[in-house]
Amino acid sequence: MSSSKDIKLEVCVDSIASAIAAAESGAARLELCSALSEGGLTPTIGDDFIYTDYEMQAMLTDLDMLREQGADGFVFGSLTNTRSINVKQCQQVLEHAQGLPVTFHRAFDITDMTRMQETVRQIIELGFKRILTSGFKPSAHEGIEYIAQLIAKNHRDIIIMPGAGIRVGNLEEILTTTKCVEFHSSAKSKADAPPACNDITVTASDNNVIASSNLSMDCDVSTSRQDLLMYEMTDANVVRKLVFIAKAMSEKN
Repeated sequence: MSSSKDIKLEVCVDSIASAIAAAESGAARLELCSALSEGGLTPTIGDDFIYTDYEMQAMLTDLDMLREQGADGFVFGSLTNTRSINVKQCQQVLEHAQGLPVTFHRAFDITDMTRMQETVRQIIELGFKRILTSGFKPSAHEGIEYIAQLIAKNHRDIIIMPGAGIRVGNLEEILTTTKCVEFHSSAKSKADAPPACNDITVTASDNNVIASSNLSMDCDVSTSRQDLLMYEMTDANVVRKLVFIAKAMSEKN
């Protein structure tokens, strides 16, 4: 059992084998996605995170079914044509979640960086429980300073969870600089090609399950491009190393 002071690792998986490897190796939460190796169900550079009413209805239907099957939470993000938060669509997802925790995903990273604190407050007021972000950069390591600012300002009201490109080699610096209490990684041993996360992704947290959604982007930030390159299967040894580093940092603090 992990204590409330432990820094928690969320691992993105798309197979039973990966889920078992991550869970048995110490991951606190699993984000269940599909077709990660193909990138077809995840936001990519061509995406813009803008949904039509038809697309929203399809996602809400999926969300309802996932919730009924035991999903413990969901991951979603929707923007307007001006890259601001689509309040109406976010409210729809939160209503259908029926009180289950919802994470605002990396659509956040293509909102206006100069208004990031205002955007966070809006996400908090809507009712999201956490924000997955790479700090407006392709990877969390590159966006480390922005992530640190977001956490310093908002840690009492929402969990800011760094994600994208987090590896064994850079985790300690990210944890030290950002002071995050949760982080996200695919925990794979190799990375060689493009990637992504999913249209209503389901995530399992502490033996729980959560779900996320897909939109599009036209900017320099690629959601999950760092995390899911050549995604094959979660490496249990990588998970253990990430958990070990996180635990050591938790004890140090």
